[in-house]
Amino acid sequence: MKLRIVTPLTVVVEQDIDSLRAEDASGGFGVLPGHAPFLTALAVSIVSWREGPRERFCAVRGGVMTVADDLVAIASREAVAGDDLALLDRDVLTRFQAEDDAARVENVEALRLQMTAVRRMITRLRPGFDAGEFR
Repeated sequence: MKLRIVTPLTVVVEQDIDSLRAEDASGGFGVLPGHAPFLTALAVSIVSWREGPRERFCAVRGGVMTVADDLVAIASREAVAGDDLALLDRDVLTRFQAEDDAARVENVEALRLQMTAVRRMITRLRPGFDAGEFR
């Protein structure tokens, strides 16, 4: 089975593997050679795989994973491969989660601004509103 992990800028991993573990919204799961075709959205997590006796890891900032014809393909916004699980978990995964949390806060603030603008437009469209008045 072949594994390919790509980001918009580079191919992070491309190698033959024996098995893979990943995580989506429903939890962790495994993939072995001959797995049925599969498509899922990955969570911010660490993907692990075995190539012989060696285990490797890659922190992914979410993404999409497909399994078809003994190819596991992962496309992610950002991915960092490494051999040290503790380092990936402590540094990279923590940074990915913090960046995603900050993006969620920014999205909520942007939505709040949009809703305020919509409310103001609605009050101006009400019958009897003095169009010459500005508040």
